[in-house]
Amino acid sequence: MMRGLHLADFLTLANAACGVAAVFCTMIFLSTHASNYFFAAALLAPAALVFDVLDGRVARWRQQQSTLGRELDSLADVISFGVAPATLGFAAGLDGGWDWVALIYFVCCGVSRLARFNVTAEKLSEGKDTVAYFEGTPIPTSVVLTAVLAFAAWQGHIGKDLYWGVWSVGPWELHPLALLFVASGTMMISKTLRIPKI
Repeated sequence: MMRGLHLADFLTLANAACGVAAVFCTMIFLSTHASNYFFAAALLAPAALVFDVLDGRVARWRQQQSTLGRELDSLADVISFGVAPATLGFAAGLDGGWDWVALIYFVCCGVSRLARFNVTAEKLSEGKDTVAYFEGTPIPTSVVLTAVLAFAAWQGHIGKDLYWGVWSVGPWELHPLALLFVASGTMMISKTLRIPKI
């Protein structure tokens, strides 16, 4: 299988590796509370984004776009821009029952958005090499959430000091910051929100 991969596919795998490393850094942060691991996890998001941008450009430049490459890209994006930000959010203190719901919703929206893109990409491209626009925000926009969490950590506002505090809603707690994940997920699955592809 490895002999059948192109340069762009290895860049996609580097994207996935950044996502997995971010999850590992987050887990170390949870066990040690060493803030450098939290910041390392956050910095791996823009690193993954660089590889995500490069893989598409390299594939088009070398004219080596493939269905396998598109599927690899989606799977890598789920890790780096779905699971990793949600894990970082949990580590930052979004650990109430409603926070869990918000983070799970966010990841499920990301998975759904990528699946929809894969099945509609040919239709949206209208005979061109690439699609003209995205339906809903692309999942890599979650780097904004990671940046918000990194800024909060830098300001000392994670854990019990999270921005906007915590609300008791029914049987569980909700940190209002988790609503940013809900908003991001909702924008990803929007069909009416169209983002021109640059």
